[in-house]
Amino acid sequence: MKKTSITIRPEEHKDYKSIVSLILRSFQEGTDYSDGSDIVALVEEIRDSEYYIPKLAFVAELDGEIVGHFLFSRFPLSRTPVGGHGGANETDIVMLAPVSVHADHLRQGIGSAMIRLGIEKVKEMGFSGIIVEGNYRFYNTVGFVTSSEHGIYPVSGYPMTEPRCQMCMEMYDGSLKDKGGYVVYDMYYNA
Repeated sequence: MKKTSITIRPEEHKDYKSIVSLILRSFQEGTDYSDGSDIVALVEEIRDSEYYIPKLAFVAELDGEIVGHFLFSRFPLSRTPVGGHGGANETDIVMLAPVSVHADHLRQGIGSAMIRLGIEKVKEMGFSGIIVEGNYRFYNTVGFVTSSEHGIYPVSGYPMTEPRCQMCMEMYDGSLKDKGGYVVYDMYYNA
């Protein structure tokens, strides 16, 4: 079967059911750490929060089928490792999470295409940086670096055992200067 090009567009309410199915399969079959139910809960929690940015929540389509989903949300860094950060309007940093690719389409370049487009949209909207937690071998290929290089530190989860898994990206040279802090997920129950 010949594949056509990927289309990446903002998510719409009508996509939500397909996004849930996509996330569940993506994480059940593509990871060894989640069945996807916690990721679905996180997406719903982000959408219901002050941190959600509708213009930075996307789906990827291939031949009319949703094969990818990702979103960026505002993420205030904490000044201490125990939390206590400001609200969504007190930050110009976004978090990329979660990123899901349909299990039948893993390792075909869809994730990279989604993230590259997303990075451009984040730049266009004037944010100073992106943070992400994940597989550094993948995210380094699209320009992310270990976040501690910019004074941004993880405090829990997988990055604590492998600090390279907490990454960031400046939107322009020096844009994360003096913006350091800690990645504390206390604004979300499902993170």
